[in-house]
Amino acid sequence: MLVSALVGAGILLRQQERTHGDILQLSRDSMHALASQRLLARGEGITTQLAEALVNPLYYFDLDAIGSAAGNVLQQPDVAYVVVYDPDGNIVHDGSQDIAAFGRRMEGPFADEAIDSVTRHVQNDGRRLDISMPIRMGDQRLGGVRVGYSMDSAMADERAMATTMRQQLDRIARRDLWTVALVLLVLVVTGVVLAVVLQRRLIRPVRQLAAAAQHIEAGNYAATVTVDVREDEVGDLVRAFARMRDSIARHDRDIRRMAYTDALTGLANRLALRESLDQRLLEMQGASGRLALLFADVDDFKRVNDTLGHDVGDLALVQFATRIAAAVEAQGVSDALLARFGGDEFVVLLQVPGGSEADLRAVARNLAERLVEDVSRPIDVGGREVFLGISIGITLFPEDAATAGTLLKNGDIAMYQAKLDGKHGYRFYSLAMDQAVERRMHLEHELRGAWARGELDLVYQPVFRMEDNRLTGVEALLRWQHPVLGAVAPSVFIDVAEQSGLIDTIGPLVLEAACRQARAWQQALPAAAGLFVSVNVSPRQLRSAGFADEVRRALAATGLDARQLHIELTETAVIGDELRVGELLGGLRALGVKIWLDDFGTGFSGLSHLRRVPVDGVKIDRSFIADMLRDPDDLALTSAIISMGHSIGITVVAEGVETEGQFDILRERGCDLGQGYWLGHPLAPRAFEDLLR
Repeated sequence: MLVSALVGAGILLRQQERTHGDILQLSRDSMHALASQRLLARGEGITTQLAEALVNPLYYFDLDAIGSAAGNVLQQPDVAYVVVYDPDGNIVHDGSQDIAAFGRRMEGPFADEAIDSVTRHVQNDGRRLDISMPIRMGDQRLGGVRVGYSMDSAMADERAMATTMRQQLDRIARRDLWTVALVLLVLVVTGVVLAVVLQRRLIRPVRQLAAAAQHIEAGNYAATVTVDVREDEVGDLVRAFARMRDSIARHDRDIRRMAYTDALTGLANRLALRESLDQRLLEMQGASGRLALLFADVDDFKRVNDTLGHDVGDLALVQFATRIAAAVEAQGVSDALLARFGGDEFVVLLQVPGGSEADLRAVARNLAERLVEDVSRPIDVGGREVFLGISIGITLFPEDAATAGTLLKNGDIAMYQAKLDGKHGYRFYSLAMDQAVERRMHLEHELRGAWARGELDLVYQPVFRMEDNRLTGVEALLRWQHPVLGAVAPSVFIDVAEQSGLIDTIGPLVLEAACRQARAWQQALPAAAGLFVSVNVSPRQLRSAGFADEVRRALAATGLDARQLHIELTETAVIGDELRVGELLGGLRALGVKIWLDDFGTGFSGLSHLRRVPVDGVKIDRSFIADMLRDPDDLALTSAIISMGHSIGITVVAEGVETEGQFDILRERGCDLGQGYWLGHPLAPRAFEDLLR
């Protein structure tokens, strides 16, 4: 009997040890699977959201916007790296400030499969979770993004919980060993019975915990765990497991809230919008319901961030979102959804159920008009008034599109058209807009290699001194002769270059080519000894930090005297950033470069710009010169500009001199320089040489 009892006790202790091992392994497996599954779900949601947010910035190669989006993700917990790459696998941005890896090909165990992947791709080596997602605009693949998550934190939590459970189980084992030994010493039969009872008391709660762990692993956080009232180790283990279940459930709710909510405004984010839009369209398939999508973008919001700082910009965005939400709520459309699409872009969904007599187009128009009106009121941010405008694109389902992606694209196109039409307004999508965007994209594609193919040329319009009609300089003008499209208007392709960022490449080439040609004339022809050349500079070029260095390199490479280079800029390049532009232009003037303000007299012209921005001359806009002989007001304004310019010691140039009468009046009023078809058409370099001879 004693031997049987000892054997039974040994078997019981052995079974208890195996049970403890099974519990520990099952708990670790459950926790590992749960942590991996949650990390994967979170990573897929964030990577998908980031890929969609990077479509427009990557397409326009806006490194600031790409870096901002990648940096926000990089700051999230457990994110080890963020890599944005082009279709060839070269790194475009890694979320850092200096982008040290820019242009390098991605390397590492996950890189090749990420580059070749055409859909979302997940790779895992046990310590690192790599999620890659291609970035597309329509059928065009722009590149992709990879987000790497470190699993060290999850593994550390697993080890810590395993250690805690092992300690608890060891305490239980030691306690039960002494209990069994004591029972055996007192009574063999009682010991055997007591051992069976103890085994049941241990196995039952353990089985309950194992079943609950399986439910939690499957995502059922409502799994019942009976809270043991016993004040022993088993009770502590059961209560610890219940606390772990509640903690995991809270973390899951937090992750879902983070994945579907914009952190700044509290609105639905891009991922929540897309899922809601997909669900609504699915529900309306075959039904008669209709839906309107309003794609809104804050006008010139970058200027707020640049001038007042990102903190003020964030506060302004919060108030801006509050105004939009109030306007949507006041519209009274049930199930309306407002989401922050990204940056300063917002999307509103308005749905009308089948059988409703409401005019969805009219509802959308009324909301757009109210948004334009509400946003125009100043926003008070920290005691400073910020004035914002809004451009809105409106598209309808099912009239304009049948899928979520097409609706969003059409809304973006209509919003862009509203910006082209002067901003701070709204436009409904039309097929003509889509065709215009396609033409613009085709032009941009053709323009990318136009300089290398020799399609872009410079022509030179002579500038004469009005006093004695003597040639003193030229204005360099860029022309594009496409082999199929023919001559493309400068107003068209220069705008495309400005919007796409190609002007950053073409601008320095034009500047150096103009300086080189002027220097060549000066060396070859005596009549060109004092000839100056003026070059137009776009606002984007002027905002570039390296513009002054580009000018210095062009002068050094060509040998042109800095005093014979004139830089022409428009007021739009100056407004809102007068202090920085003034410092930049002051440095160029110190070299000897002359600064002219082009199209003076239009837009926001005023003496304030001439006081804050150092200029050497102004060019009277051709619209005043054209009507000067017929309109007394234009003549008076022209005369006033000439007098004003002379009073502050700057040169006055008249553009668009088309007739002898205009020339005579301008010379009589004391205008310094003039250019126009009556004085001379833009000429190719060889034809201009004949003029100099």
